[in-house]
Amino acid sequence: MSANSTPFDAHSDDAFTVNGSHAPVEYASSTEAHDKVDTYSQPGSSPKGAGYANGDLRVVPREMLLNGETVPSNIAKIKVIGVGGGGCNAVNRMIHSGVSGIEFWTVNTDAQALSNVATDNTLQIGQKLTRGLGAGGNPAIGQKAAEESRDELAASLEEADLVFITAGMGGGTGTGAAPVVAEVAKEAGALTVGVVTRPFTFEGRRRTSQAEEGIAALQTRVDTLIVIPNDKLLSVISEQTPVQEAFQAADDVLRQGVQGISDIITIPGLVNVDFADVRAVMADAGSALMGIGIGSGKSRAREAAIAAISSPLLESSIDGASGAVFNITGGGDLTLHEVNAAAEIIYEAVDPNANIIFGAVIDERLQGEVHITVIATGFNLESQPSQLETARITPLKRNNLSVPQAGSNSSGGTGALDIPEFLQRRRPNR
Repeated sequence: MSANSTPFDAHSDDAFTVNGSHAPVEYASSTEAHDKVDTYSQPGSSPKGAGYANGDLRVVPREMLLNGETVPSNIAKIKVIGVGGGGCNAVNRMIHSGVSGIEFWTVNTDAQALSNVATDNTLQIGQKLTRGLGAGGNPAIGQKAAEESRDELAASLEEADLVFITAGMGGGTGTGAAPVVAEVAKEAGALTVGVVTRPFTFEGRRRTSQAEEGIAALQTRVDTLIVIPNDKLLSVISEQTPVQEAFQAADDVLRQGVQGISDIITIPGLVNVDFADVRAVMADAGSALMGIGIGSGKSRAREAAIAAISSPLLESSIDGASGAVFNITGGGDLTLHEVNAAAEIIYEAVDPNANIIFGAVIDERLQGEVHITVIATGFNLESQPSQLETARITPLKRNNLSVPQAGSNSSGGTGALDIPEFLQRRRPNR
């Protein structure tokens, strides 16, 4: 909720109904670019009490709020289900980071772990099987626990349009239960997206082997699966980073994967997209790749876009992807020219006929910076050579940039940025 939100009087004509009940609301203006779209949230709700970050945030036409109309039930309902220890940690990070417009759930066999989460929407699975003591690192126990609690899982997923299932693969509950949760979500008719991590090599061969089996099982039960290899994080964190911070970095990447998709649906911005558009790209899409880029300075949008498509988190190149969802987030100074500049970079990296959905969101905390998240779908990862083999690109760092020459057009063309070779080959002469 923005700082200039104006609370409504619960007894005034401006109060409206949510799911059939009369409720007061807070009203928040969106950007001037979309002065007919607003957000609402029920005051008094908290991430801990209601399972929502910043309340139940939805995007609705302003006229509906001003006219006191009932909010329609066809607004996309998004749920994030954190499964196992890693999934629950990721949910905590999302809530503490202020991810909005999402209903959060944590699912675990470990009763003690569930007592430390940031939402009251918790589900202890397999109570008869594990008696609240966890799965002991055994995915078979995690799977059986989820099957035991299948009805409870179905109840938690009711009315969801989009379900994110997040987990750290390799352990017992996350690895074994996540595929069951996905199965239940698909049965409920929700667009189901898995966002999971592959363990660090130092976690051991057994955990790595279990993770691969769990990923294979999850792949067949979700619409889209994004796998983040934790080992790739070693290239973006310093050698002095403590182990605990390394795992926190993995949790934060899970957050960015979820938020990169959910924000363009739930937050009014310069460019908004319809949930049906996101479904068109991600339904039955199979494996997906995710890249994250951050840019600052004069060419920040292009810098962020190039960093995203050459992200160290990518296990292979996004070149040739037939579908993509990307989110551009910047402060109030984000311009339409910058959005266009970033979009051009993404368009040239994927198939010319790709179905591309993108949104541009304003976050006042990002003054001077642009953040871009790219989710690429629609290719066979097994048949692709590695990213280094196809693109010969490296993560974009500040020292990879040179100062544009005087008279260069910073809002058009690539300037003096280091463009990945595979993009240079595809760019027409201008």
